[in-house]
Amino acid sequence: QVRLAESGGDSVESGGSLRLSCPVSGAPLGRYCMAWFRQSPGNEREGIAGAINYRTTKYSESVEGRFTYSQSNAESALYLQMTDLKPEDTAMYFCAAVENIRGSCSGSLRKYDYDVWGQGTQVTVSS
Repeated sequence: QVRLAESGGDSVESGGSLRLSCPVSGAPLGRYCMAWFRQSPGNEREGIAGAINYRTTKYSESVEGRFTYSQSNAESALYLQMTDLKPEDTAMYFCAAVENIRGSCSGSLRKYDYDVWGQGTQVTVSS
């Protein structure tokens, strides 16, 4: 069973940057479709970055142009580089996985399309 463990969350000021990491263990990263989500209190879990392949990622409008998804199969980890952070980016951030049984990933940003989740890492952005 694949396991995910996010890290890198912190408190930063508006305009700052953070890099989140999500090491993947228990199974080869290449067998899974991966994504990043976030959830703030009282809100639904929001998909923000879904990997289609090594070069292509689908982003939500809320983070497009500011956040960058990357992954390293050699390091068995995925990353989320976040720049120009805003107070509305404050949330718990999660990485998510679903086994790639179709041979391709859609980059889905729907939480119901993923069945493995990490515990989350908190990002707080102050104005």
